[in-house]
Amino acid sequence: MTDTPNNASRTVRIGGASGFWGDSMVAAPQLVKGGRLDYLVFDYLAETTMAILAAARAKNPELGYATDFVDIAMKPVLAEVKRQGIKVVSNAGGINPHGCAAALKAVAEAQGIALRIAVIEGDDVSSLMPGLRADGVRDMFTGEALPEKVLSANAYLGAAPIAAALAAGAEVVITGRCVDSAVTLGPLMHEFGWTATQHDLLASGSLAGHIIECGCQATGGLHTDWEDIPDWAHIGYPIVECHADGSFVVTKPEGTGGKVIRAGVVEQLLYEIGDPGAYLLPEVSCDFREVRVTQQGENRVHVSPAKGRAPTPHYKVSATQLDGFRCAGSMVIIGIDAEKKARRTAEAILERTGEILQAQGLPPFTSTYIEVIGAETLYGPHARTRQAREVMMRVVANHPQKAALAMFAREIAPSGTSWSPGTTSPGGGRPAVSPLVKPFAFLLDKRAVQPGFVLNGVRHAVAVPAGAQASPVPALPDPPAWRPDEPATETVRLIDLAWARSGDKGNLSNIGVVARRPQWLPLLWHALQPAVVEAWFRHLPAGHVTRYHLPGTDAMNLLIHDALDGGGPSSMRMDPLGKGMAQMLLDMPVAVPPSVAAEALRRAGRA
Repeated sequence: MTDTPNNASRTVRIGGASGFWGDSMVAAPQLVKGGRLDYLVFDYLAETTMAILAAARAKNPELGYATDFVDIAMKPVLAEVKRQGIKVVSNAGGINPHGCAAALKAVAEAQGIALRIAVIEGDDVSSLMPGLRADGVRDMFTGEALPEKVLSANAYLGAAPIAAALAAGAEVVITGRCVDSAVTLGPLMHEFGWTATQHDLLASGSLAGHIIECGCQATGGLHTDWEDIPDWAHIGYPIVECHADGSFVVTKPEGTGGKVIRAGVVEQLLYEIGDPGAYLLPEVSCDFREVRVTQQGENRVHVSPAKGRAPTPHYKVSATQLDGFRCAGSMVIIGIDAEKKARRTAEAILERTGEILQAQGLPPFTSTYIEVIGAETLYGPHARTRQAREVMMRVVANHPQKAALAMFAREIAPSGTSWSPGTTSPGGGRPAVSPLVKPFAFLLDKRAVQPGFVLNGVRHAVAVPAGAQASPVPALPDPPAWRPDEPATETVRLIDLAWARSGDKGNLSNIGVVARRPQWLPLLWHALQPAVVEAWFRHLPAGHVTRYHLPGTDAMNLLIHDALDGGGPSSMRMDPLGKGMAQMLLDMPVAVPPSVAAEALRRAGRA
């Protein structure tokens, strides 16, 4: 490792030690021991996490940050991080970054370690909410007016304050809400001297951050061909070896499990993005469509630079409000017609508790939801398990009053002795009633936000370019029309032709689909027309499907609008983040010529 910035031949090694709040305790020790790192970065925050942190701070003002960062991740490795000179960047600060920094400082001092900790400020825009509401600002997805009371409101800051804090000598940088990729882009801006107008480089550094921001999803985790990924228990966490031209190599510590392969990296490139030609971040509007991803060697995947354009003049703000309470209860049903018995049980619980509310003069449930786990409820008309003999009934209710749901929780257990034969409890006692923290989002002019960092008790303002109105995304041609040499008389599953991974963007589900053979992309483009995908998911309250082509990776991105019952903590579904959407789509039958079927089935071992 060298401390010479702006060196074109330099390689900066960054290890991604967390994909969410709750990631494994083995990540940081593994990367610090075997990663030969310049930087160790952690991503903890999602809309759901912000909601959890807001609820925690409401109970205890000293909380509101990801406590795992201090107690689980950093405490065991602090001494070695200091010895090796590894710098740390984390958004674990949540909605209380100063509290997070104070806790980490206390742990370091207890070990006799002096740390220069910088705290990024400016993302908390709660004080602006009354004025924004008066100005008529609305939710960017639903169009609803901003609520009168909010638990939190945080702008997604970018990487510039992180780079500035590192330049000022910080060894650890703790942020509140920032875009996930900023914890990686900030170090690269600092190390290579990238400026605010070098949009291609900023897009490339953002892509490096995007690839590792979900931890092991870059090293074989969630891969379509999961059976090909060895040693899950010891899976390696990702490392990016970054270069001044924006290119980078994805790898992992030697001797760890998992596998870094092109298909897995491309799946992650597509994960949770919208328009791949306009992936909007505070520093840059990224264009990932022509990025090339190639296998460079065992557990080494090379990613070419991306393209970028000027950023927009807005920050996205993620805010939360208390929207009543929620209770989710479950019972196990065993035996003949288990699914029917489970549904009747859930319906009876809702009928009984609804009548109790009415008798007590209380308002009805705001909303309710029934699922039968084990009967492929999420698959709708594509469900195959029609005669399941053991299922779990799940019944969910929302209500403005906590006491109403306490009654609902009590009335679930009596089903075990009152109604269906074969009913038993999964254990764990009465289900808990929890605050229903609802996220919402809106755009905020960057000029209204004053980011900066605090180091050694002194606040330093960081100037951020105002941005420009979004320019039209340069059009790229669709894949060539599919013209088979022979009739499509055979049927295979989509999984035989493609890899896929899905996630969420609020109430929108994103499914990235990657052709297993470049020559199959025209076939996939023909098969996965928006109307076809809409019909496949017709059992969901889904809207239209938007489709995007990524020629650089022989891939497409499918956006299914309004598919997740509000998404995140708002959703009552068992899959609120759309993690299973790709798995459902991969089961779709696709008509292909016999030659394609033979090759596809040979790959799958079913020829």
